[in-house]
Amino acid sequence: MTDEGFGVRVVERILQQYDFSDNVAVADGGVLGLNLLGVMAEADYLIVVDVIRNHGDPGDLYRLEGNQIPERVRAKNSLHQIDFLEALTLCQALDHVPQTVILGVEPEDIDTLSIVLTPTVQKQIDPIISKVLTEIERLGGSYHRKTEKSKANCAFERCIC
Repeated sequence: MTDEGFGVRVVERILQQYDFSDNVAVADGGVLGLNLLGVMAEADYLIVVDVIRNHGDPGDLYRLEGNQIPERVRAKNSLHQIDFLEALTLCQALDHVPQTVILGVEPEDIDTLSIVLTPTVQKQIDPIISKVLTEIERLGGSYHRKTEKSKANCAFERCIC
């Protein structure tokens, strides 16, 4: 649904452009929701990228953590968040809730059926990637930019983030 694909596009670009240390995994969780429970329960830290309706202007960037997540996101304003929040809540039953940061963008359009992001949201992919990389470093992970040769030799992979 147009800008709902923001997180997917961010993960695709991250996997195309960067390699990460062994303590970092990157994944397109899409609408896997409760199927992510195993991955989430194994993580110490979770960085989530998604659209967030926060009554701001389209393209506004957000960083939510701790108590801000229930306050601003539990409104379930995205199809992705419904099962994601339930999986995060179920992590409590497993007695392991990862420290979670949600990085997001205010969507312009999540109603139109399209796989193309609006230009306003598309422009925020690189700024969000920069924020993801900052979070990874803050949490003790590392990364390096892929060379053109390594990009050519690498098949698209699905990992966990």
